[in-house]
Amino acid sequence: MALVTSTVEKETAHMKQQPKVAVVILNWNGRFFLEKFLPYVYNSTYPNIEFVVGDNASSDDSVAFVRADYPTIRVITNQQNLGFAGGYNEVLKQVDADYFVLLNSDVEVTPDWIQPVIELLESQPDMAAAQPKIRSLHQRDHFEHAGAAGGYLDSYGFPFCRGRILHAIEQDNGQYDDTREVFWVSGAALFIKRTCWEAVGGFDDDFFAHMEEVDLAWRLKLMGYRMGYCPKSVVFHVGGGTLSASNPQKTFLNFRNSLLLLQKNLPFFKAAWTIFARMWIDLVALFHFMSLGKFSDAWAISRAHQQFFANFAKTAKKRKKYATVFQDTGHYRGSVVWAFYVHGKTMFSKLNPKRFL
Repeated sequence: MALVTSTVEKETAHMKQQPKVAVVILNWNGRFFLEKFLPYVYNSTYPNIEFVVGDNASSDDSVAFVRADYPTIRVITNQQNLGFAGGYNEVLKQVDADYFVLLNSDVEVTPDWIQPVIELLESQPDMAAAQPKIRSLHQRDHFEHAGAAGGYLDSYGFPFCRGRILHAIEQDNGQYDDTREVFWVSGAALFIKRTCWEAVGGFDDDFFAHMEEVDLAWRLKLMGYRMGYCPKSVVFHVGGGTLSASNPQKTFLNFRNSLLLLQKNLPFFKAAWTIFARMWIDLVALFHFMSLGKFSDAWAISRAHQQFFANFAKTAKKRKKYATVFQDTGHYRGSVVWAFYVHGKTMFSKLNPKRFL
């Protein structure tokens, strides 16, 4: 009996030494993904952990499934679909932990995926958030589009990653197995200190979905924090679980949100010039879609510009709070689109290293 008590006491003491982690999955009509991937999440080996499923007013039986099959998982329901940004903002108001892990429902995790990232963040007081290595579930030896080996940003607001430039995905041969600082970390598996999440005010609800994690990272960087990539942790992502890459709504959100990103976070005159240049790049993309017969995507770009200007004043008020000094680490000086299409630079390692800050 004494031996049992001693073992329990040791386990309890070990748990208390570990920061509390809340793994929070935001769901919207994702019964299929929850059924497939929750078992992997539930088998995570980290000792001091809470599992939460936040539901964005699903119309399927997602919530009933979780409550029936995983009664120890906490379920928090939103009254309407608030999108990725607003949904997480609302759910995380009700979660108490030292670290939040925002995890997509279509991610397969490995048992020990949490500990390495927490150790990295614990060792770096000024590092607010970090991500694991993200590989593709369908091509397990390749990186996945949404995050890969850490996110970067070019001068015109185009995000890319080590392991993924635009639509070109690299095979993972260990070429990005170094822990390093990056510009942004993927919302597919985003580890963030609760104090930093609250200090920056969470996601911007107006982004709804797509690139909200880039905006979050940029605002944190403007506050003096850093973003990290931890290759010792590996997860596998389906990608496109809510909106496929060919969905015009995804085109709309990506083009609109990149303009919001630039207006909010760049110094005034630099933002004005960059947005002007970006408009011309977007116009080329619009005509490209039209030449391919993708008129819905072309219209999506036009709608993105219309909504950007319709909300220009509202967005301008936000930038006054954050736009101070641009923290350049992870920024690519130049156009990754130009490097990709004109110079044929389809791999991160082929980009000019002198252009990175």
